[in-house]
Amino acid sequence: MLQTPSGGAGHGTAAPDSGLMSIGTVLNVLRDEFPEVTISKIRFLESEGLIEPQRTPSGYRKFSARDVERLGHVLRMQRDHYLPLKVIREHLDAMERGEAIALPTVGRQRDGEAVPEFSEAQTAARIGRAELLAAAEIGEQELEEWESYGLIAPLPDGVYDAEAVTVASLVAELGRFGIEPRHLRVMKAAADREAGLVDQVVAPLRRHRNPQTRAHAEARTKELAGLTVKLHAALVKTALGVRLP
Repeated sequence: MLQTPSGGAGHGTAAPDSGLMSIGTVLNVLRDEFPEVTISKIRFLESEGLIEPQRTPSGYRKFSARDVERLGHVLRMQRDHYLPLKVIREHLDAMERGEAIALPTVGRQRDGEAVPEFSEAQTAARIGRAELLAAAEIGEQELEEWESYGLIAPLPDGVYDAEAVTVASLVAELGRFGIEPRHLRVMKAAADREAGLVDQVVAPLRRHRNPQTRAHAEARTKELAGLTVKLHAALVKTALGVRLP
């Protein structure tokens, strides 16, 4: 774990030789543990008040070791505990005040593994339309086009899952290579088929009367999703005949 330098500089304008990191360096540090993290995700967490990087006179973000450690905590609590950003922010702020506060209970031990217990208060982070546009650095017209192709879709109440930021960022990056949203419909269709396969496997668990078994279905879904993503990536690498990181 990265340690915060003693007597670290406060937030403000970064000194030229302060030893701070650029956002690209931070991304490389975090990707060892969080391969799906993106620059847009880091910017979104900043916009939500989870981190406060310093700025150079030219306006570039500069991150301290404390910022990177805090980012790791945020991403870990999202990944492992399914906590919304508001809860994560309150928990980290309490830790920095020296208060001993335990994380909300997310599961019980079963066969040596933690089985998440989901409740209405423990839902994935969600963002509004304006927040999505800002985090992904896209315009309203682009988002409408992507929605028309089914690449991004709002939830029933009109907000978006935080994962929509990742999707939007990747669609934008592919666009810089000339790959248009209409070209990505085949990828969306493949993802839907893969999701349907996973859903068939976990559906019996979701319908079970035992609440613990239903909670276990969510953990199993996450595990299977991770495996399908890895397989998909391996198959693409094989088809292209190239070695990718």
